[in-house]
Amino acid sequence: MTAELVRGQNHPLSQVRLEIRISSGAAVLVGATLGDENGTVHGPQWVAHPGAPVLPGVEVSLRASAEHRLAVDLAAVPDAVHRVDIFLALPAGTTGPLRFGAVPAPHTAVHGPDGTEVARYTVTGLDTEAAVVALELYRRQGTWRIRATGQGYAGGLPALLADHGLPEADTLAAVIHGTTTPGPGPTASYDHDTHRANGAARNPDDDRTAGDAPAPGGPVDYIHPRRRRTSPPPPPLAPAASQAADAQPAPPVAGDAVGWSMEERLYNQVWGMFEDLARTTAAYRSAVDFADTRMEKELDQALADPRTRLGGGSAAARETARARRDQLADQARAALDRDLAQLTAESEVVEPALPPAYAHWDNPVWHGYRVPAEPPMALRLGDLHLPESLPLRIPLLVRLPLERGLWIDSGARSTPEGSFMGSAAPRQRATEVAVTLAARLLAVHPAGEFAVRVIDPAGAGARALWPLIGAGVLAAPPAAGATGVTEVLEGLTRRVDLVQMAVRGGAAGALPDDVDTAQQLLIVNDFPDGFDDRAITRLRYLADEGPAVGVHLLLVADRADAAAYGPLLDPLWRSLMRLTPVPDEHFADPWVGHAWTYEPGLVPVGSGIVERVLGEVTTARAKLK
Repeated sequence: MTAELVRGQNHPLSQVRLEIRISSGAAVLVGATLGDENGTVHGPQWVAHPGAPVLPGVEVSLRASAEHRLAVDLAAVPDAVHRVDIFLALPAGTTGPLRFGAVPAPHTAVHGPDGTEVARYTVTGLDTEAAVVALELYRRQGTWRIRATGQGYAGGLPALLADHGLPEADTLAAVIHGTTTPGPGPTASYDHDTHRANGAARNPDDDRTAGDAPAPGGPVDYIHPRRRRTSPPPPPLAPAASQAADAQPAPPVAGDAVGWSMEERLYNQVWGMFEDLARTTAAYRSAVDFADTRMEKELDQALADPRTRLGGGSAAARETARARRDQLADQARAALDRDLAQLTAESEVVEPALPPAYAHWDNPVWHGYRVPAEPPMALRLGDLHLPESLPLRIPLLVRLPLERGLWIDSGARSTPEGSFMGSAAPRQRATEVAVTLAARLLAVHPAGEFAVRVIDPAGAGARALWPLIGAGVLAAPPAAGATGVTEVLEGLTRRVDLVQMAVRGGAAGALPDDVDTAQQLLIVNDFPDGFDDRAITRLRYLADEGPAVGVHLLLVADRADAAAYGPLLDPLWRSLMRLTPVPDEHFADPWVGHAWTYEPGLVPVGSGIVERVLGEVTTARAKLK
């Protein structure tokens, strides 16, 4: 359960590997100090900051941003370190705010390695302070605890560092502020200057400054935003060697992101690519909108001038305005194409390196599949793309365990070009997508730790469900008829109730022998066929309460079929993540809000990989008996 801390409150930490997430209403720089029993920091080498982001057990962000994620491993900090303070500071020498009282209160959240939120603290009550110690991680009697500090410093970063015992606090503060200043250079569609000029949202997390942007026609720079380097910089090169190095950009590398494991680094890298594509497309669209608006304004001015309108110069004015518009649009497109080439090159090395949970069904990694010993941190639900990005597609990865149920919308009717699903009816295609998702979930969990149940009231999905039925991986035969629906829902509702009571009572291991402790996935085909009001109430209960105790829904339904229930089912639809069996433009990214086209992860025609993978799952389960 998440601890909501107030200033001065402390909370025990049951885990030593943490991710600290910080969000604020303005760009701030984040750092950490490593102190002794008294909190004294013995030199600048024990301060992690954007210019020196990595210390033993601590890694901070590379630049000022409104969003930060810090990696902390308290088991890796030196024995002499008894206190790790996380501080925030407003950048100096910028046009941004000068005091925290002028921005929304910063929010901090501490997460475990599995993504579970341990504690959160909103730093309130700040006014003239320009720097603040937000959190303190401290060692007491061999265990670690966290304290919500909220100690502000009107004197800014120099005062904060001096309070920690650093004798040359002013010098170190100047160094830290100096590392957050973007360097000069030509403008490109994805750098900070263009974001300001074109009116697109500035990406404070973006490590590609104006000076990093490649010149038109030059080599592609494969260094992406937020790709943090922990190795020391190379030694200076002679001028000739430096020019040769500039002509040979570093190739993209799979796992080029922060994380404790390759799986986590790949997950963060994919989400970094997702954000990069969203923001570079926003810059392009903003530039084109600016070009169109400018052309319309110039045309209006030309038509409003009687001398131009009556003197025969209107045609020339129109041609000039259109030429300027096309020039701006072409420049924006060239910059977008450079970024797309960069992301495409990265995708080409990342895709083959993905583990089964993240990989396409046609990825060779599935041919060497073995049942894993541990569940993954995320799962691939399909792909996303924008009109400007084709053929580049970004994997849609969601964290596990699923926090929301899934809804395969069998009412989606558009037919994808080159679809693997042939001419099957939309309802059958939706059931096929549900089966491939269920097979993926079964495949990425250890044997016996994930169970799938099916409700198919009229038996309409028997053909599409056959891979699951034939492999013998279902916990029970598909439930049919009103009686079958009632029995399955009653059993899962009882499981949710018992697990909730056991958890609240601190006796999670004292469940009755007949309760299956494996995570449960319930596939409901052709909803609401076969459901009465009582069954619908139970289904809504499972959708709301089930994910927290390991019961997940996968609904295959056409919302139009449930129109007779009116607004009764609206909360159910809102609680589920909508997926479609055909490409559909309905996903919005969290950074810009583009409408992304979702494509399901389908099995290639004629491939027997799902049957082979499910066969491995069945074999592994048999060994447990």
